[in-house]
Amino acid sequence: MIKLPIYMDCNATTPVDPRVLEKMLPYFKEVFGNAASKNHPFGRAAEEAVETARKKIARAVHVSEECEVIFTSGATESNNLAIQGVARQFQDRGKHIITCVIEHKSVLDTCRYLETGGFQVTYLPVDREGVIDLQQLESAITDKTILISIMHANNEIGVVQPVAEIGRMAKKKGVFFHCDAVQSIGKIPVDMQALSVDLLSLSAHKLYGPKGIGALCVRKRNPRVRLTPLIYGGGHEQGLRSGTLNVPAIVGFGEAIEIAMREMVEESKRIFLFRESLRTQIVTALERVYVNGSLKHRLPGNLNLSFPFVEGESLLMELSEKVAVSTGSACTQLSMEPSYVLKALGIGENLVHTSIRFGLGRFTTEEEVNFVANYVVTIVKRLRELSPIYQVARVEKTRAAV
Repeated sequence: MIKLPIYMDCNATTPVDPRVLEKMLPYFKEVFGNAASKNHPFGRAAEEAVETARKKIARAVHVSEECEVIFTSGATESNNLAIQGVARQFQDRGKHIITCVIEHKSVLDTCRYLETGGFQVTYLPVDREGVIDLQQLESAITDKTILISIMHANNEIGVVQPVAEIGRMAKKKGVFFHCDAVQSIGKIPVDMQALSVDLLSLSAHKLYGPKGIGALCVRKRNPRVRLTPLIYGGGHEQGLRSGTLNVPAIVGFGEAIEIAMREMVEESKRIFLFRESLRTQIVTALERVYVNGSLKHRLPGNLNLSFPFVEGESLLMELSEKVAVSTGSACTQLSMEPSYVLKALGIGENLVHTSIRFGLGRFTTEEEVNFVANYVVTIVKRLRELSPIYQVARVEKTRAAV
């Protein structure tokens, strides 16, 4: 029997895997020491747990001695530390940064902040599929460019960028490359070496770990990346991120990423089949449904659809009683502005307002997929019947057929 409501917003966050929670629990009470208190067993046990998690994360992104894993409060802080850290440290070399118009707000807003301090930022456009043009990227690089920041996969449309090609280009030009891999880690391979990434942002709560913990993986050589810290205090995390370490969350992060790496291949295949089943059922039963972003270069569990003649907010409200989905990034839900990501794809504002994002994940079942597909179709049909614009469009379609 299906338990309602059904959760299909895994791009916003994921539930903590019970195996992760079980691993975390002892570090709230039994092993409660401060990881910086190395002069007694409580602190040393906590430090050992932190270093074990750090190694798990390093292995997951295929680096060891070449990289330093710096724990942060989450991806927003990791992105800020990467971008501002490089900008401040290397501003004497140049003050030009390249990013993309569909990056997460924590990247875009950080870049806009740096612009107020004299930095120049190039915001690369994307095509209708949501992918950047590599030739435009190469043309944008100057002798003053110090950083390229391009996400691995987009949080709204799930589109995967050609990160390996970007990394090789950055290395050839002697420019640092930062990649926000928050959405991709645990879903598709993320290999810092193969992708030639110098700084990599991660977050635990997107891969069935706890909220409030993330990491920035920083390359230590070939090239060595030095950063100016954002937070000063006790010199924790190699002096890059002061503050008492959140040991239970770090342990959970390490366990979550280890499970994800172990199960990723089979899990991604299953989720992909569920997503395609959901998409096929909806587009077969409804006319004029559009997929936003590339289907070929996409995360397995992401589906972003536009339903013309139906207001997205109305559809979301109707769905919310039984299905948890969203109209875009969870970090911009407080704004009533239409999705800047979809607008960047060249999608008209009217169609942007009709979009819904489905995020399938580890605990999604076939029964849930079938229920959601039928539920969406039923609600869209009913809302369209109430839409005068849809009635006009249907009459015009009938006349054209005659």
